[in-house]
Amino acid sequence: MNGAGGLSSFHAIVDFLNVHPLFAVGAMLLLGYMLGRAVERVGLPEITGFIGAGLLMSRHVSGIVSREAAIELLIIAEVALGLICFTIGAEFYLPKLRRVGRQVGWITGSQIGLSFAAVTLVMLLLGITLPFALLLGAVAGSTSPAATVMIVHSLRARGSYVDYLFGTVALGDAAAIVLFSILLAFLPAATAAGAGVSAAALVLSTLGNLLLSLLLGVCAGMGIHLIVRRQEISGEVLIVTLGFAFLGTAVATGLRLSPLLLNIAAGATVANASARNARVFRALEPLPPPIYALFFVIAGTRLDPSMFAQPLLLLLGGSFVIARWFGKYFGTRAAARLKQIEQPIGRYLGISLFPQAGVALGLVLLLHLLSEGAAVELQHATSTAVSIVLFAVLVNEIVGPPLSRLAMVKGNRMEV
Repeated sequence: MNGAGGLSSFHAIVDFLNVHPLFAVGAMLLLGYMLGRAVERVGLPEITGFIGAGLLMSRHVSGIVSREAAIELLIIAEVALGLICFTIGAEFYLPKLRRVGRQVGWITGSQIGLSFAAVTLVMLLLGITLPFALLLGAVAGSTSPAATVMIVHSLRARGSYVDYLFGTVALGDAAAIVLFSILLAFLPAATAAGAGVSAAALVLSTLGNLLLSLLLGVCAGMGIHLIVRRQEISGEVLIVTLGFAFLGTAVATGLRLSPLLLNIAAGATVANASARNARVFRALEPLPPPIYALFFVIAGTRLDPSMFAQPLLLLLGGSFVIARWFGKYFGTRAAARLKQIEQPIGRYLGISLFPQAGVALGLVLLLHLLSEGAAVELQHATSTAVSIVLFAVLVNEIVGPPLSRLAMVKGNRMEV
């Protein structure tokens, strides 16, 4: 009896921990850390280990993280994406934009535009509906800033090639987020055919939501600026910044606005309100590593290994990857030739844009969040889109960084 009672108590404890969010968070951080270190030793990015940890802990493999706990932890994805967008907003610092120059803008616009067009067209040809084909096209424009920075630091690379690369990645991610936000705002209009509401009314409502998102973001940024401008303690600056970022994200989500645009606008406002506000972004630096680690592990829990045995998904994911690479490479080459930019930039920069992770994962996880409780057809389309991007991220994080590193070595060597 005692043995049976002890076994029953053990199972009760296991069942309790299986659904407890704090247990999941602790396990995610530790396993993510260990696998991240392990994959680094074989030359893969740490992010690959985080995603792998999430896959191992998912209900599809070990079941350490239950479906209920995984859903509760999606709030961390919202937090991480909000901070990513807030930080990206700093890239709209006007003096920095003027310093980067028009050539980076031409490269960014060309490679984003061609990637968007190529992926959207290929997805449509493979049977993805227009709204989701457009959203996938927008996701294709993003590049992994973390992988880019890591490669540059490991090579100790400098020069115009690196300047063009950093500028293109920052502006490209910002453009991808803005484009995705606009298209996502129009998604209800695109799926509301036959609902008896005029297209003009839906478009005007959507534009109003986007403008309101930007206005609230500017207000949040000014609020941060006015409160922290006389603060010298970094801890207090961090408290105020996180408070506004969390409130803004929650308000935007609750009002069906765009939390992405709101946080970008807030970050841009803070950056341009005063040069001293650079300390706001410095105060955020110690915080993101555990949040980002959890973000990638949570993304891994959304992976279903069985999808890699599905020929259709392999076709969709592989086509997404190839179409995106096509857009990045030839879009960069076209802009470089048109604006007569140095040969190494045109030849190799597009390859350095292949890695893809954080921003892309954040965008599709946000799409997943917004689809909760929606119609079955919409949830199925969303699940397909999420699976395509998760597959592409795995490929791009395994193949992309080595190719990017090789391109950077060759580009810098030719430049010298």
